[in-house]
Amino acid sequence: MSEQTATAERTGWLNRALNTIEVVGNKLPDPAVLFALLMVVVWVISWLLSGVTFTELDPRSGQQIQIVNLLSGEALTNFTSSIVNTFVTFPPLGVVLVAMLGLGVAEYTGFINAGLRSILSVTPKMLLTPVLIAVGVLSHVAVDAGYVLVVPLGAVIFYAAGRHPLAGIAAAFAGVSGGFSATFFLPSSLDPLLAGLTQTSAQILDPSVTVNPLNNYIFTTASTFLIVIIGWVLTDKVIEPRLKGTKVDGDTSQMVTMDALKPNEVRGLRAAGFSMLAVTAILVLTIVVPDVTPWAAKPEQVLPGVNPLLTAAAPLMKSIVSIIFIFFLVPGIVYGYVSGSVQNHRDVVKGMSHAMSGMGYYIVMAFFCALFLYAFSQSNLGVLLALKGANALKEMGLPLGMTLVGIVFLSGLVNLVVGSASAKWALIGAIMVPMLMELGISPDLTQAAYRVGDSSTNIITPLLPYFPLIVVFCQKYVKNSGIGTLVALMLPYSVVMLVLWTAFLLGFWALDIPLGLGSSYSYPAAN
Repeated sequence: MSEQTATAERTGWLNRALNTIEVVGNKLPDPAVLFALLMVVVWVISWLLSGVTFTELDPRSGQQIQIVNLLSGEALTNFTSSIVNTFVTFPPLGVVLVAMLGLGVAEYTGFINAGLRSILSVTPKMLLTPVLIAVGVLSHVAVDAGYVLVVPLGAVIFYAAGRHPLAGIAAAFAGVSGGFSATFFLPSSLDPLLAGLTQTSAQILDPSVTVNPLNNYIFTTASTFLIVIIGWVLTDKVIEPRLKGTKVDGDTSQMVTMDALKPNEVRGLRAAGFSMLAVTAILVLTIVVPDVTPWAAKPEQVLPGVNPLLTAAAPLMKSIVSIIFIFFLVPGIVYGYVSGSVQNHRDVVKGMSHAMSGMGYYIVMAFFCALFLYAFSQSNLGVLLALKGANALKEMGLPLGMTLVGIVFLSGLVNLVVGSASAKWALIGAIMVPMLMELGISPDLTQAAYRVGDSSTNIITPLLPYFPLIVVFCQKYVKNSGIGTLVALMLPYSVVMLVLWTAFLLGFWALDIPLGLGSSYSYPAAN
């Protein structure tokens, strides 16, 4: 059998498997209904387990885990009285809608269309995939902005280049969410957040332990190149060939084409570019003034060694979505007036309204998703699953290398039921960090193993708060897209990242390459 024939057979088997996953996944109820049904399932399970005594201790309270009966009168009245607040405070909802207001104006006036055509005219097609994935990784500096900015633009860029838009969504999603624990030179707010939890967990065993907020910085920066290579190969060699038979049947009237820029569009782009520079200059000038910048966190909110502008408590980090709104609104309006695509302020408001009209389905899904996640959190079922998994791993008594692999895979499994990276680490880290310290493994290495598992399965769990939004982006181009479509698209990335990223971490360990600043592999740290 020739190598080409063998490759074709392997590819054919993979396509059949992914197609089966897509078909089965799309036969599930509508995502909104699915979240509602899952919420009912959680209610019933919480009722069945509410009288069971569990030996696991909740690290948050030090008490035995108790499943809360969500069908009790008190729980049901608490649920009904908090429905509105649960929905309006659902973190992705405001992020998505505010960002889309600015993006909507920029799209409606034609600024995004013309800007991308200008960029694509000088960008080699072969580099679109790696650049898109790298931008997705870089977007972590802006917290969750990549979900509402990079992922939809990935589809637009691929479609404009004559490639399948779902492949663009997959590549961008792989960078933004699959590579969530990679850092492209700039640390993200996740670094000090996880390090703080790791230090708290380590001090359960040794109160003198301190953890540098950039303890995984070298590893996560190097991981960026691994994520880009994995995403590049899979997108071009697996995902895009599989999508050849998938018809783009969405509304293509507003999609980017590669027509040459007209004179009025060139003038509009030039004016919009100057307006973006002006907004950027104003922002930079208010940031760089030392000691008096209003964008920095207060001293008492900053961990030692952390830039006060980059911590999660910094106004700059909290204002990322608002900054995105302004950065697209201003040049969008300027482009519209200069190019002639808008005539007055009513056209600008019309652009915002047009963007919101496309968010109706997402809002419905977000409503039921928020209620399900609230119920799941209140029941303590996620906490119980995480702690049982961690204790089971502890009791296995595996060799150190296998234990690290176990942490990676446990983190990936827990990620399928608990969405928040910090919440998961607060739960299982309190068990894993002290346990591995007793085995001679440093908190820095344990944290790195957790980050690999957590990131790798982000892209295949419908419980990720932004997962419904990505489904909506897919439906814009392929109408019958569903949960199965997105899971089938992302599963190859998830599996390959999980395996190769784990091997990458073990390679760092074997070669004794520093994980980050002030980090170590052993406990106590070697002098």
